[in-house]
Formats: sequence, C-alpha cells, structure tokens
Amino acid sequence: MRSRLLTLLPLLAMLAGCGGASAVTPGAATARSGSQSAASAATTSGSRSAPQATATVARRPDHRLVDRYPGVLTSRWQVMTRIGGRPALWIERRAGVTLVRIDQTLAHLALHAGATDPGGSGWVYGSRIAGRELRRVILGVNGGFKFVTGAGGFVSFGRTGRPLVPGRGSIVTYRDGITDIGSWGQGVPAPGQRVASVRQNLGLMIDQGRAVPSVASCGEGCWGATIGGASAVARSGLGIQRNGRLIWAAGEGLTVGQLAAAMTGAGVVRAVELDINPDWVAGYLYVHRRHTGLEPIPVVPGQLGIYGHLLTPYARDFFTVLSNY
Repeated sequence: MRSRLLTLLPLLAMLAGCGGASAVTPGAATARSGSQSAASAATTSGSRSAPQATATVARRPDHRLVDRYPGVLTSRWQVMTRIGGRPALWIERRAGVTLVRIDQTLAHLALHAGATDPGGSGWVYGSRIAGRELRRVILGVNGGFKFVTGAGGFVSFGRTGRPLVPGRGSIVTYRDGITDIGSWGQGVPAPGQRVASVRQNLGLMIDQGRAVPSVASCGEGCWGATIGGASAVARSGLGIQRNGRLIWAAGEGLTVGQLAAAMTGAGVVRAVELDINPDWVAGYLYVHRRHTGLEPIPVVPGQLGIYGHLLTPYARDFFTVLSNY
C-alpha cells in the first residue's frame, strides 16, 4: 500500500478556549493488537474548499503529521484531518453542538461490538481499536443505546448481535465501505448492495432534511431516559448530507430539538440519535505519534470521556472512522 499524507489537527488548545469548557487532557496510548480492518470506500461525492494546514511536527513510516492550533471552534468548518493532501474531516461548533464532517471518499465507518453490548468475541471489529486498524484510525465516537432498552438491532459481517427491527433508524455500512442512514426496510438497505454492518437506534431523528415531529412533541418516551429526568443532557447523533458526507454531532446540555436543529443547519437530511447522558457521549481524534502510538484528543468541549479512550476493551458498541489508504 502506498504511503499517503495524513494531516491531523489536535484540539487541545482549540477546546480549552471554546465556550469556557476545559478539555480532558489524555495521556498517550500504547498500540494494541487484535481486530481486522474492512473494505475501503471508493465512490465519489461533492467537495468544498476549506482552510489550509501549516507547521510540520512529526513523522512515522506511513504518515507525515501536521499539527495546527487555530484557536477556538467556530461556526465555520475547519479542516481537522487530511488524507493524501485532501480534507477528510472537518469540525465546527454551533449553538453548543460540536459537529464533525466525514468525507466518505477518503475514510469509512467501522462498527465495533462492545464487550457487553452486544457481547461475545470474534467480531471483525471488537471491543477496542486494535490490529491493522491502529494504523488507519482517525476518529472514534460512541455508539447507541444499551440493547436492553429495545432501541434496535446490531449486525456485523453476517453475524447478528441483536435482531434488526423494521422501520428503525439504521446506520448501514455496505461492503464497499460506504455508509447510508435511513429507516430499515423503507430506504435502507439499497437494492443489490451487500451489507457489512447495521446499527439501529430508535426511529429517525431527522428525515428529508427536517426534524421529525416527535422531536418537539415527545420526550423520554421517544428519545430515551435521561439522568434525573432532565431534557437537556449530553446527546449525540449521526447523520448524512445530500452529497453523502457523514456528520457526527454531540454536546453537553442539549435537548433533542437543539441537537436536531444543529444537524439540519449543517445540511443533514437523515439522522439517528446515538447515545445520551454524560457517561456515554464522547468522541476522540487520534493523533499518530512515532514514539508513543495513538494520542486520543477529546473532540467535544467538556465531555466526560470514555475510560481507555476506546483503546482498551469497552463494554458498549462504538464507531471508528478509518483512512481508506
């Protein structure tokens, strides 16, 4: 495999100055071995211009890393990661919501099985980031609700962790590496496509570019029980734009309506709410350090974080974003 340029933006300084919230300062992580990697994405989508990177700081055999400190997160998209010189991840923050945009022509989504949810061993992507994935991972984010809540199903490479439920909001990754989001049996899977993985969680939160009516009319009964019954808690979601780019969004102290509004404002046409409450909402940008391995950088200002930063076995399912090169 050819060596490609990979540019990463560490967020330490950015997050420290954002909204008055301080970021968790993680230690460097040690490389671990384990799971396999899946097929790479290879289709095209639209492109947009973005700020350019500066200041080379570190090297390793497969990647040259470029670190930047642009200041604070703003409502303008900023390039967070480049692959082969092309922007692959962008970040912005609007109305208390941090959004990360993912170009599926350069990177693809991988669904991990947690040690407890859904449990078991031998999954293609298991309970920690491991094996060849360690060289390609650029982002890791939380998954969906615990399966005991009946939120939906889980399937990975022909193996069922929980049965799929018709009509549930579904994050579907095909064998060619491309992910789509829709209602199971009513939009996904696409005819003729071979499915790699499916993670369901409730119904769609956004459909046809608009928040579904229950976002405004229904609370815990539709969108999950919260700590203390509060309506504004840590929340996250995953959506897709019309051009095929994915957007992961999260923040502390959000109502369902606020999360959905930020995502529709960013051009999301379909979305699923992911996990909620502080213990289970977190995202990490992974900086590849030559001597110390992966360094996880918290993405969301004020996030409580996940023990082990997804680099040690984790009980819950989660997603990683992997370079295609």
